[in-house]
Amino acid sequence: MILEEATPSTDQELNPWHAAEIRFDEAAERLGLDDGLRKILRSPATEITVHIPVQLDDGRLEVFTGYRVQHSIARGPAKGGIRFAPDVTLDEVRALASWMTWKCAVVNIPFGGAKGGVVCDPSVLSQGELERITRRYTAELIDFIGPERDVPAPDMNTNEQTMAWIMDTYSMHKRSTVTAVVTGKPFQLGGSRGRREATGRGCMIVALQALRKFGLEPNETRVVIQGFGNVGGMAAKLMARAGFKIVCVIEVDGAVYNPHGLDIPALMAHRAETGSILDFKEAENLPREEALYLDCDILLPAAKENVITSHNADRIRAKILCEGANGPTTAAADRILEERKIFVVPDILANAGGVTVSYFEWVQDREGFFWNEQLVNGRLEEIMVNSFRDVVAYAEKHGVNNRTAAYMLALDRVAFAIKLRGIYA
Repeated sequence: MILEEATPSTDQELNPWHAAEIRFDEAAERLGLDDGLRKILRSPATEITVHIPVQLDDGRLEVFTGYRVQHSIARGPAKGGIRFAPDVTLDEVRALASWMTWKCAVVNIPFGGAKGGVVCDPSVLSQGELERITRRYTAELIDFIGPERDVPAPDMNTNEQTMAWIMDTYSMHKRSTVTAVVTGKPFQLGGSRGRREATGRGCMIVALQALRKFGLEPNETRVVIQGFGNVGGMAAKLMARAGFKIVCVIEVDGAVYNPHGLDIPALMAHRAETGSILDFKEAENLPREEALYLDCDILLPAAKENVITSHNADRIRAKILCEGANGPTTAAADRILEERKIFVVPDILANAGGVTVSYFEWVQDREGFFWNEQLVNGRLEEIMVNSFRDVVAYAEKHGVNNRTAAYMLALDRVAFAIKLRGIYA
């Protein structure tokens, strides 16, 4: 029996670790997991806080706080991105690490979950300052990361260059070139073809699978995308190419809307030229809050956490919610979306394309043998399609929504691995 949850305060609702715990508890209860396994699965294996002294370009010394949380290594090395942002918190990193555990289990790749972050504002830091922060952060974590232990990747405000600095710093300490210590690297340093597009491509693949549930064709499907960065921008580009009608793109400074569909390559060129998506030809500017509630077939949030909450979930007018971001929907909003019969493709499935191709990159680095892009994309599609079908079948079998089904499937796989391994004492 699932107990009714008391309405959380706003602070509680927006705490990603709180949301992760609620969803974990529901899935664990439905699976009938015993208390001991719940304690193991709920608790991060390792939490690391480091304080990073860095000399800024003007000669001042500053100390930045960094985190790395390794949630689980039951199914393999920990895996997860590193983000640089002024609002990074340990609770956020904990939640993201646990979601990585469940995400890797949902797509059935042999990783556990981790996440890292540094509290800083990249917009006011020079390239040299970012490099020094990255290298010192890596040096502080040198005994905790590695191809067999914990494999970082890019996340918010980090990129291929960041991963190259981490790989180089780690390699200098190990006195040999260790390409498999990170994924999301430049191709010239052991990165994988198709990695940059992987998260957006994964979103497109599961969106196509969801359309089949509704008997829709891509050219009949109106899509609203929130976020036009690597995930949202790539999803928009690939979905438009596949025939989807991208009617609205939302960014931090506003949104652009065309009911007949936006020309995505032209919009990308417009932003590159002007620095904004606003005032795009043949499109209407809209306030970003209003744009989120447009009538559409697919809403694809691809920015940050806590976009859809108990305060606005009743205003979402999409048939399908495809979560390109991590944690865009709060736990309190889940019930509202379910009552309104919105078909949710949860984040731990929808945006798992990135970690899947990161797994491919790790495999290629360890083999020293690299695949062409057709092979990468084909294997990604196979895993995403099979994982979508697994989650939907699990939901139908157990009479639950897709998010609960994804968590149940993931918890079941991780718990099974722990049972097989036993507890070392």
